[in-house]
Amino acid sequence: MVQVRYGGQNGEQYELVISDDHIVVRTQNRSVLVGDRPFEVASVSPEARSILNQFDLVTRFRQAGVEVLQLKAPNQDGALRDQAKEILNQEPEIQFAGRVLIDPQSRQPVVYTENLFVKFDDEEEASTCEAVLGRYNLTIKRQLEYARNAYFVSAPANTGLAIFDLAETLLNEETVELCHPELVREFRQRQAFPQQWHLKETTINGKNINAHAYVEAAWKLSEGAGTTIAIIDDGVDIDHEEFRSSGKIVAPRDMTRRNNNPRPGNSDNHGTACAGVACGDGNFGASGVAPKAKLMPIRFVSALGSVDEAEAFVWAAQNGADVISCSWGPPDGIWWEPTDPGHLQKVPLPDSTRLAMEYAFTKGRNGKGCVILFAAGNGNESVDNDGYASYPKVIAVAACNDFNRRSAFSDFGKAVWCAFPSNNGYSSQTPGIWTTDRTGRSGYNNGSVSQGDQAGNYTNSFGGTSSACPGVAGVAALILSRNPNLRWDEVKDIIKRSCDRIDESGGNYDADGRSPFYGYGRVNALKAVELASPPQIDPVGIFTAVQDVPIQDLQTSTLSLAIANTNPIKSIKVTVDIEHTYIGDLIVTLIPPTETGISSIILHNRLGGAADNIKTTYDEINVPELAGFKGKIPQGNWTLEVADKAQADTGKIRSLTIEIGF
Repeated sequence: MVQVRYGGQNGEQYELVISDDHIVVRTQNRSVLVGDRPFEVASVSPEARSILNQFDLVTRFRQAGVEVLQLKAPNQDGALRDQAKEILNQEPEIQFAGRVLIDPQSRQPVVYTENLFVKFDDEEEASTCEAVLGRYNLTIKRQLEYARNAYFVSAPANTGLAIFDLAETLLNEETVELCHPELVREFRQRQAFPQQWHLKETTINGKNINAHAYVEAAWKLSEGAGTTIAIIDDGVDIDHEEFRSSGKIVAPRDMTRRNNNPRPGNSDNHGTACAGVACGDGNFGASGVAPKAKLMPIRFVSALGSVDEAEAFVWAAQNGADVISCSWGPPDGIWWEPTDPGHLQKVPLPDSTRLAMEYAFTKGRNGKGCVILFAAGNGNESVDNDGYASYPKVIAVAACNDFNRRSAFSDFGKAVWCAFPSNNGYSSQTPGIWTTDRTGRSGYNNGSVSQGDQAGNYTNSFGGTSSACPGVAGVAALILSRNPNLRWDEVKDIIKRSCDRIDESGGNYDADGRSPFYGYGRVNALKAVELASPPQIDPVGIFTAVQDVPIQDLQTSTLSLAIANTNPIKSIKVTVDIEHTYIGDLIVTLIPPTETGISSIILHNRLGGAADNIKTTYDEINVPELAGFKGKIPQGNWTLEVADKAQADTGKIRSLTIEIGF
């Protein structure tokens, strides 16, 4: 544990904890060490790459040029962390690998640099200040303009955690007023911007607007991390500042032009606004409903019913989309003209598209199915005539306004599943929904504050069910981030159960609580995420032994692990990390405590030929004999035995991990 003090000698002290399962790494040239594709990463040795495979990237601090990594399996004693540090610090391409501090409340990483902020008393001479800094071997990086006698300085290389003691020592200097280490945390500006009344209660133009979907309240439980939303539309400005976070864009595609550039063509403004509503980062001017979700932009400007349309759903499902948002469909009748014959047209769903959607429902998300949403339509007509939005498995989204009532244009009918805030159509309290616009003056906003912002990067008047649909798509991402095991139909049901009934007098709700105008009501994102919470799972114990045990030709090596727990086993997984240049030589056996009544279980029996290394998790699926431990008491010594049955190749046992569900 280390402490940092803000406010000088009498200021408040804050405690940070050294993490057992995080490391921070900086490469020599500040390039990424861990990337999405192999060619993006720094060149390191196979040994380093092997240890890195046990870590996941948590975040990057670009201003510090570092990456924070976390062990995939929790580690209680820091042994794997220290092993990784030792290996990585020997790599020529890596400048350093060090420990990471975490906030004891949030458990979020806090990276310390070897830099200090130091402010001396206002009346001190610069020469006196610099003399003190020199006495501690501190190098002035720059003198700060915003405070008198304030400096940003660096300590000698490899100062490490001693930087905290150094800061405390400096505070005891008579001339020093303030001093603390430079600490960096992940930048997570996830507030609902003042204009985004659909995310939280807010005031616009002096009016209190309380017609939101409880989105900001839901962010304390879920921000959509780990999910991907596919926006099938007329293109997305993927260079927009709200889509620039690391790894935000995945599997971009233009289905019409058959390439991987989804950027919009001339006058194609719609998709960028939809994407912003769903999952804009929220770092600059507009947050999406699921700001941490990834974005899969799929440009589609071909004709309705085309094969391109069908293939867009297949692309989304095959490339990892969890949610597919479609703010398009058949042409609408003129919503303010009740006699427009367009209101009566019926447009069926083509079989090609229906089958593609079924592919997404059945094959997407490894069989759990993609969640597909369609805008109900903007014709003030029956959505049941629209074969796309009324397809039974689809979530059809209607629009409600800032008065908590139906938007004047919004379609209605039996297929409407839910509603989400949007603009109105007639006069209302706000221009509409504030969201991302194409960068500069090429979008809806040509660079006017009255239309959004002066730069033209945001629009304040997006609307229609086109805006409502990606809003609910974002809620679906929040749900799946909270509980990734849900099937598509379970997500649809949670959205139903989350809805708040609005406009009780005019909503025409039936005995089942369903309205032709709002479906089951306006989506409540907080309630939806709460409903998505996974059921209470059995406690899990993770026990690890880490030791380099040599494996010699024609000999047997062992690594033992002591477990003291006396609760009966409900499930068990065994993970081994063995380095060897010819795994076909090896027989790997798990020997449990005698008291279990099970003598031994063979995990690996000379398979794999000349392949290198065994880094495998064994469970009841790939080793059915492990099921025999159910009900047994794990207390005692567990031994991993590795027998080398041939000559010429050697290696070592690196670790044994046993994960037990109780």
